[in-house]
Amino acid sequence: MTATWEKKEGNEGVLTVTVPAEKVDKAIDQAFKKVVKQINVPGFRKGKVPRQIFEQRFGVEALYQDAVDILLPEAYGEAIDETGIKPVDQPEINVTTMEKGSDMTFEASVVVEPEIELGDYKGLEIEKQNVELTEEELQESIDHQLGHLAEMVVKEDGAVEDGDTVNIDFDGYVDGEQFEGGQAEGYDLEIGSGSFIPGFEEQLVGVKIGEEKDVTVTFPEEYHAEELAGKEATFKAKVNEIKYKDVPELTDEIANELDAEANTVDEYKENLRKKLTEQKETDAENNQKEEAISKASNNASVEIPDAMINTELDRMVQEFGQRMQQQGLNLETYYQISGQDESQLREQMKDDAEERVKTNLTLTAIADAEEIEVTEADIDKELEKMSGQFNMSVEDIKQTLGNTDIVKNDVRIQNVIDLLVKEAKLVEPSKDDSEA
Repeated sequence: MTATWEKKEGNEGVLTVTVPAEKVDKAIDQAFKKVVKQINVPGFRKGKVPRQIFEQRFGVEALYQDAVDILLPEAYGEAIDETGIKPVDQPEINVTTMEKGSDMTFEASVVVEPEIELGDYKGLEIEKQNVELTEEELQESIDHQLGHLAEMVVKEDGAVEDGDTVNIDFDGYVDGEQFEGGQAEGYDLEIGSGSFIPGFEEQLVGVKIGEEKDVTVTFPEEYHAEELAGKEATFKAKVNEIKYKDVPELTDEIANELDAEANTVDEYKENLRKKLTEQKETDAENNQKEEAISKASNNASVEIPDAMINTELDRMVQEFGQRMQQQGLNLETYYQISGQDESQLREQMKDDAEERVKTNLTLTAIADAEEIEVTEADIDKELEKMSGQFNMSVEDIKQTLGNTDIVKNDVRIQNVIDLLVKEAKLVEPSKDDSEA
């Protein structure tokens, strides 16, 4: 078999493949064995028609399409290996010659992985990260954990405050007319949660039990219900009940409830401080990696085929659907709630998909440029790490994966990221960032 690759415009080209006559004839023989089982010819039992009779009655050409179907997968795969191209989409195949006793020739129009022009990826400026834990951050985490132990207590009197949960009735109007979904009775709303239309919750602060108030808001321009987007609405709201969080005081007993390894408040705070500091260090490391990756990708130039973006979009929609399932929803329910359909979701994700593809191409190109290799020992080390993460044996992980190519590539890319950070220049954060 011979194969030649001719590059055309952009990322497209034509793969011309010639399959030798002996393989063609063998495939025609296989095609006959398949087709004859389905043929009825008077005077012969089904599946027992002699080859000569079959060809006299139907012609050998009747076997060509099945023979082509047998030949193409293997021939196309070998042609890819021989030419070294990297297709990113299904080819358009045109069989130009096919005849018994002769070579078969076909042309495959193929979109291939683009060539990327790397920019600077060494000496990138990335910001130093502050990993010092402040007392304010420690106290904020303590308050957050204590909040999980808080009990909701009904206010006997007083007014709505930030953080309270109010039970309300409301009736919404746009241009003096009620609108669908704008009415509810006995609705529980946490003030400050940001779960309602912007501006609604803040206007309930100060309202007392049993009081009514007209709340005026403007729906966001990107609101999912297009007929309400950007419009002003007035809600007649009545406060039925107010509950506040009764947060327990931090005592040795509560400290032990929050952290079984702590017997005193001081031990609890020390353990929490250590945990939060480690988390800040991990976050800082990840932030530096993300900044280095982003800058290396931005410095590169590449023309990305639509096929690669569409494949990434398929993956992203599937991942999004899995996250919805974890929340007890499915994509169809999400589309109904959001007012979107799949095409709109894909359009919304398109820029991120293109960025992900470009990043992967950039990191792979850097790995090639730096001749980064992954050893079997590297793969074994990563499998051991995965074994601990997923509580599975290494053998079970290998069986689940089928092969270790994915692990090998992941380790290779991680080595590239480590290189980017190692070769980067750490700079002080900009004034705006440090004040944020």
